[in-house]
Amino acid sequence: MIVPGGFSRRGVLVKLGILFNAAVGTILAVPIVRYILSPVIRERKPGYKSWLSLGLLGQFPEGQTRLATYRSPTANPSDGETANIPCWVRRVDGEKFQVFAINCAHLGCPVRWFPQSGLFMCPCHGGAYYSDGSRASGPPERGLFEYRYKVEQGSLLIQPGEMPTPGVPTARLINISTGRPPCG
Repeated sequence: MIVPGGFSRRGVLVKLGILFNAAVGTILAVPIVRYILSPVIRERKPGYKSWLSLGLLGQFPEGQTRLATYRSPTANPSDGETANIPCWVRRVDGEKFQVFAINCAHLGCPVRWFPQSGLFMCPCHGGAYYSDGSRASGPPERGLFEYRYKVEQGSLLIQPGEMPTPGVPTARLINISTGRPPCG
C-alpha cells in the first residue's frame, strides 16, 4: 500500500529498522572502541611514581618484620578498602630496611610472616621465603618482590610503582642472555 506522498509502508518500516539497528550498533560499539583505544588515551595518575609513607621509623623495631599498608596512588574513590595495599617491612638495622610485596612470586597469593621460624609462608602451594625475602623452598622460582624505599624526616617512604607479577622474568623464559632461540 502506498501512502499519499509516495511512501510505502514497507519502505518506512525498512528505514525504521535500519535506523534502529544503527542506534543499537553505535551503543554497543562505544565501549568496545574505548577499550581498544584505552592504552593510547589513558593517562597515568599523577601519584603513580610518587613516594608514599608507610609510617614513622619508630613503628618498625630493629630486627623485626611488621605488616604495613599504603593507599594505592592510582585508586579511585569508589575502590574503598581494596585500594589499601599491604606489604611486609623488615628493619635490618638503623635506617636499613627491606620492604616486600605481600604477594607470593608463584601465583600471587598473600604470604604470611612467621617469626617463630623466621620464614614467610605461602598458604596456596607451600612456597617459603627466608626473612631476607629470598626463596627457601616450594614452587616459586625467585624471591619476594622488593619495593624501593627511602627514609626522610623520620618516615619510611616507598615507591610502589606497578604491582609485581608472579612468574619467571621474561629474559629467562626466552633465553635472551644466551643468544639462543627459545626452542633451539
